[in-house]
Amino acid sequence: MKIDPRQLEILAAIVQAGGLTEGAALLGRSQPALSRSVAALEARLGSALFVPGRRPLQPTDLGARLAEEGARILQAAQAAGQAVQSYRLGKAGAVRVAGTPVFMDGVIVAMIAGFQAQNPDVRLEQSYGYAPDLAASVQSGALDLAICPLRPDDLPEGLAFDTLLAGRNVIAAREGHPLLRAHAVTAADLLRFLWIAPPSNSPLYADLQSVLSKISSEQIRISYSGGSLSAVMGMLAGSDSLTVLPYSVLFALRRQYRVAALSIRIEHPDRKLGVMYRSPLGLSPAARRLRAYLSGQFETLAATIQHHERHSLWRR
Repeated sequence: MKIDPRQLEILAAIVQAGGLTEGAALLGRSQPALSRSVAALEARLGSALFVPGRRPLQPTDLGARLAEEGARILQAAQAAGQAVQSYRLGKAGAVRVAGTPVFMDGVIVAMIAGFQAQNPDVRLEQSYGYAPDLAASVQSGALDLAICPLRPDDLPEGLAFDTLLAGRNVIAAREGHPLLRAHAVTAADLLRFLWIAPPSNSPLYADLQSVLSKISSEQIRISYSGGSLSAVMGMLAGSDSLTVLPYSVLFALRRQYRVAALSIRIEHPDRKLGVMYRSPLGLSPAARRLRAYLSGQFETLAATIQHHERHSLWRR
């Protein structure tokens, strides 16, 4: 015999609450409606579901057994409702996010870890890429969010871009490097040391070449190239070599690797770090929530970096 699950839910609510009136309040329905439902179910079963004349209501053996099944249905319905609510709030679901390796590993991953600590039911699928490939993946729907440095004119049509941080590069060295103790750093000083280069297909490599070409017409000695961010940072921390890094990355990793920026101003790229996506309406609630979280984190980071620049970097 097939029984309407809604009747079992009603029965469970009455038993759980201890009466028709209380059960109606629990379900947000009227007491007469619950009475009619119980009477209809009893008529269909040909058996009483509550012991006649007992106050408070006491279920019969059959009533108690069916109420147990109804309680499971109620719990499943409540769990489903909570799942829907979590999804709508962006606290559950999946987000496909990718970005350039230097920024992802240097800054973004730590922020994403903080986001997931607050939203453990959001599954994050992270990958790497550079702006052209990332844009294509966002356009095709293979990615929800792409985090990368981009020139304003390079944004493909149909995509949105939220700026997170202005382009800002510095020359980086290990703590205790001789040039950090210098009163003023000159081009001749920079030529005395070896240099570390990022992968040749990265935007940062072009930035490095641009900086070096403006430092001197002489040949700059590059001693190490092509490594990951962790490899570059390890080489930097363990030698007197120099490199060019986004200030946000150096700032985020300065204590871990014991590195610092030289007090010498260099040309900054005309790119801005930001989040690329198709449109706010096309994003899932979880992707929108992550986008908003990253914006807030970078706003705090930018203020902290500006304070450090004013009171430390340019006051040595």
